[in-house]
Amino acid sequence: MIRAKSLYQLIVYSILFIIILISFFTLTIIDNTFNEFQAKIKIIKESYTTKQKDLIRQDIANTMKFIKFYHEKYNNIKTQDEIKKDIIIAIDKMKNQKDVNDYTFIYNFNGKSIYYPVGKAGKNLYEFTDKNGTKVIKDLIEISKKSNGGFVEYLWYKPQLKKEVNKISFAMSYKPWNWTIGKGVYLDKIKKLVKEKEREYDQKISNSTLQITSLTIMLVLYSIFIYKNATILIAKEVREIGKYFKRSQTDEKPINQDKISFSEFRTIVNYANETLTSIKYKKHLLEDINKNLESKVEEKTKELTNLIESQKQFLKNSVHEINTPLAIIQTNIDLLKRKIPDNSYVTNIESGAKIIQYIYDDLSFMIKKDRVEYKKTYLNFSEVLQVRLDFFEEIAKSNSLFFITNIEKDIYIKFNKTELQRIIDNNLSNAIKYSYAKSPIYIKLMYIDDIHIEFEVKTSSEKIDNNNKIFNDFYRENSARGGFGLGLRIVKEICDKNFVIIKLDSNEQETKFTYRFKINENTTS
Repeated sequence: MIRAKSLYQLIVYSILFIIILISFFTLTIIDNTFNEFQAKIKIIKESYTTKQKDLIRQDIANTMKFIKFYHEKYNNIKTQDEIKKDIIIAIDKMKNQKDVNDYTFIYNFNGKSIYYPVGKAGKNLYEFTDKNGTKVIKDLIEISKKSNGGFVEYLWYKPQLKKEVNKISFAMSYKPWNWTIGKGVYLDKIKKLVKEKEREYDQKISNSTLQITSLTIMLVLYSIFIYKNATILIAKEVREIGKYFKRSQTDEKPINQDKISFSEFRTIVNYANETLTSIKYKKHLLEDINKNLESKVEEKTKELTNLIESQKQFLKNSVHEINTPLAIIQTNIDLLKRKIPDNSYVTNIESGAKIIQYIYDDLSFMIKKDRVEYKKTYLNFSEVLQVRLDFFEEIAKSNSLFFITNIEKDIYIKFNKTELQRIIDNNLSNAIKYSYAKSPIYIKLMYIDDIHIEFEVKTSSEKIDNNNKIFNDFYRENSARGGFGLGLRIVKEICDKNFVIIKLDSNEQETKFTYRFKINENTTS
């Protein structure tokens, strides 16, 4: 939709719209007139052709009656050659002497000319072909053999025009003598009739165009008149209101309504006076409030900054302090497993310790990720994945779960080992946390093509309702399952940085996370 930014543009758009609209109607009228003209031309051609066909058909029918009558009358009185000669003389005398194009022609079935008044008879034209490929005499002979004869349309030389034009002939056969008797009419007169109609059509179009052009000029002039007389007054009052708004920044006097002519603008002025009075009151009120607010905001900002820094430092110290006792716990678990193998209590302690280790690794990564450069090296993805599966094996068992793997061997990619471990660990941890009890967790790692591999984790679990929120900070689908809601956020950041494509499919039966890696991705973002 066109939006006018000024009254001048509105008038210009209106004039253009009028011109386009009138042009559309002009084209419609011309198109309708042209279609009407074409219909009339078609009727003229069909009417003229039908009339001429009827005339020559009737002439040939009469000629055939004469030939039959004369032949039967003198059949036993004169020889056949004498009868034929008498008939040809009679036909020649019956033709219109003033019109050289009005004649009857006779050919025998072999194509030899028996009678042709405007040329030499005796020629054999059986194979004569016009420019359109019509074998004229052959087609006339063949169609004349039908019981009622028939028409043939072709190109034939016309002496007056000294060129070939369309002609249509009707022919019938007199079989006792193997004669084809026909008569034709040139169709060039149709062109004269068409030209007359074309002149009428051109005149009609000219008159319609003149009328529409006159109407267009009148409408454009009227639009200009409206612009000169109405828009100038409107623009004047708009400028007056604009000056008032400029003065209102320093001058608190309301606008004088006596300077405004239009009642609509006076209403606007009333609203403007009321609004600006209210704004000025609130402005003074805000100035008083802001004087005290700035100092309070600055004070609270400092307190908040100090609190955030304290929290960061506390988190760093906590992670550092967790590392030592966690290592001691893990060492003692290993010693216990040697002395007391296959003990469920030791297994549960080990599972809990590994969960703490996994959380520790996430927190450590969160603290270091903005300060440490994680360089890429070529890794055996298959081996890294298997090591992490071994790490989570006890945790899965303690939750009555088990892994089903489909891992292709020796899949190498260029990636940072710490970041890859965070992707694997968080997916395995979430799979254990949200899977239904005693259900399998499917792990797949495979080549897709020469440049891509896919890592897939599929679980039997509840449907994820918010696919778009699942990767947000601190978001958890089920708060009863524990966790901080940071794991998938870490995964999303690592994948985005390394151009890893994530696909999540979840329904009532299963949930599947699929990660597509480039084997040799050299860039990070």
